Amino acid sequence: MPELPWIFTRLDLRAVVDILSVALIFYWLLRVAQGTRAAQLIRGLVILLGAVIGAANLFQLAALNWLLSVTLPALIVAIPIVFQPELRRALERIGHTGSWLRPPLAVWSHEVDLRHAIEEITRAAAQLSRLRYGALIVIERDTGLQDYADRGIPLDANLTRQLLINIFFPNSPLHDGAVIVRGTRILAAGCVLPLSDNVAIESQLGTRHRAGIGITEESDAVAVIVSEETGQISVASNGRLYRNLDPERLRRILRMLLHVDKPAPGLWRQAPDSRQPWLSEGGQSEQMAEDTIRTPTRVG
Repeated sequence: MPELPWIFTRLDLRAVVDILSVALIFYWLLRVAQGTRAAQLIRGLVILLGAVIGAANLFQLAALNWLLSVTLPALIVAIPIVFQPELRRALERIGHTGSWLRPPLAVWSHEVDLRHAIEEITRAAAQLSRLRYGALIVIERDTGLQDYADRGIPLDANLTRQLLINIFFPNSPLHDGAVIVRGTRILAAGCVLPLSDNVAIESQLGTRHRAGIGITEESDAVAVIVSEETGQISVASNGRLYRNLDPERLRRILRMLLHVDKPAPGLWRQAPDSRQPWLSEGGQSEQMAEDTIRTPTRVG
């Protein structure tokens, strides 16, 4: 009977669990990096290190081998610096407790508040779209946006569509910037948000759309964007942009992204548009939202 390779003689349950744990950690990190700049950085780093290490070992280059042995440990310090945004987003995802820690009455109250906020934002976006007033409304979720709110003008006012329309009225003192919504309150207006530097974003998208995508790359917030040029309504979530929405579809996608409604049965599915490469993979709610956008409105 032939002997088994040495690796199988040392393979026990503890070793299998150890290997699977490491594999799951790397898989999770790659999932976090998917659709971001980190994916290109990781690919470039792997290609560069593979080529350099391969050449050093193949041609027995002593000086290059010494340089690699000295510089490779520095990657332990360099990786957290280079991938700081992605690592921060990964840690924020771990820290999201979700609704399972909320008591039942708090969940009910939370859903009522979200429904009211969604209705007011939808009606305001519809009116702003008809008037061709540019707008950027950011809905705070688990990740706090107080740092960005402090850069704007504090309001702490009740969320109403009339107030939102007045804020984004052209040439008003607060129209240039974003509104941050927390629950049923407008936290601040005129807020400056980080712009997405994803090079795959279409050049026709302006600063307002890049800011909406950028804040959803930095946090789990949802951004509603109204184009000043076309009046088109868009929603950004998880670095992904859903465009050309009517008020009814805006209401449905917000309810799904904010976990207020479950998807209606029988939604017609279609693959994502490959001509929009900046659209990154989202979670289940994001996929439901995309299905909703691509679902024709049934009449009668």
